[in-house]
Amino acid sequence: MDIIYMDYNATTPADPQVVEAMLPYFTERFGNPSSPYGLAQESRAAIERAREQVACGLGSKPSEVVFTSGGSESDNAAIKGVAFAHLPGRGHIITSAIEHHAVLSTCEYLEKEFGFSVTYLPVDADGLVDVGDVRQAVRGDTCLITVMHVNNEVGTIQPLKEIADIAREHDITFHTDAVQAVGKIPVDVNALGIDLLSLSAHKLYGPKGVGALYVRAGTRMHPIAHGGSHERGMRAGTENVPGIVGLGKAVELAVDEMDRETARLSALRDRLQNTLLSEIPDVVLNGHREKRIAITANLSFLFVEGDSIVLSLDMGGIAVSTGSACTTDAAGPSHVLAAMGIEPNVAQGSVRFGLGRYTSEADVDRVLALMPGIVERLRRISPLRNRA
Repeated sequence: MDIIYMDYNATTPADPQVVEAMLPYFTERFGNPSSPYGLAQESRAAIERAREQVACGLGSKPSEVVFTSGGSESDNAAIKGVAFAHLPGRGHIITSAIEHHAVLSTCEYLEKEFGFSVTYLPVDADGLVDVGDVRQAVRGDTCLITVMHVNNEVGTIQPLKEIADIAREHDITFHTDAVQAVGKIPVDVNALGIDLLSLSAHKLYGPKGVGALYVRAGTRMHPIAHGGSHERGMRAGTENVPGIVGLGKAVELAVDEMDRETARLSALRDRLQNTLLSEIPDVVLNGHREKRIAITANLSFLFVEGDSIVLSLDMGGIAVSTGSACTTDAAGPSHVLAAMGIEPNVAQGSVRFGLGRYTSEADVDRVLALMPGIVERLRRISPLRNRA
């Protein structure tokens, strides 16, 4: 059975053009980019081309792009790097309650092990951070504000420019996890006022295991990986040349196709969500209706478990999820939906539909054909409906 894939927030298939660009660097162009001879310098040149491609996608200088193993490492490097640069002594960090766990767990680690103070900002019912709350949270010892650009579960886009303005006003470093933003919405680090930005290749049709951290020139931070002068001393370790080449090509392609894909996917997403909302009773849209990336529709189907819907769709050859792939094994409702004030009985029925480059009208038709029957069947046997 052909799989209809609707979990593009979790990961994306590598674009064939990305794979084609990578292949030579596994075989004939395998040189270590730190070596001096010609074979190795082919690898070095490929890395620098990729650095330029990523920088072009971010509106940054190539020298401000540091390659990493992915979004989680980039988040860790940014947050710990700034925090450690402010030791000895204890500092203050501001973040939001709906961040990816790569951010939340890192902040909790700094609290527990190094005595940092962290303010976890609330969000409203749409998943938006209140800029006034950011301003109110600022203290004399605040060294970092880290707020994600786009939420990975509901797709809400945060007011980054306004938050960055507050950070700059108080000379505070500003980091954003833009893993779900780059390649999907325009990102210009200078226009937005961002100092540090995390991105990951596999969220934009590149390979897994590679990402980047944008570091504005002059940003005060410590490297967290030592051992060599790779990546201008910011990240020791022999570079993943094929992966970096793939990341550069993926960013280039995503930016080139962004406007066209945004229009196409917005139409598909709206048709999917609006039909489900109108044809199935007791369905709730989670997240902001307008301030949201085109690929994401997070819906709660009352009186059923989201996991049951996911499994039923899987049996029909459709892949969706209930939320972040990084917390699939976690017990209880999503921390994002909880922070938005969504009641647990509503949150547990959530399903995230993530559309992408290969989603078609026929795919949406198939989902719309199956969903009413699946929800009706599950509600008939659901103890949640019987208790309502």
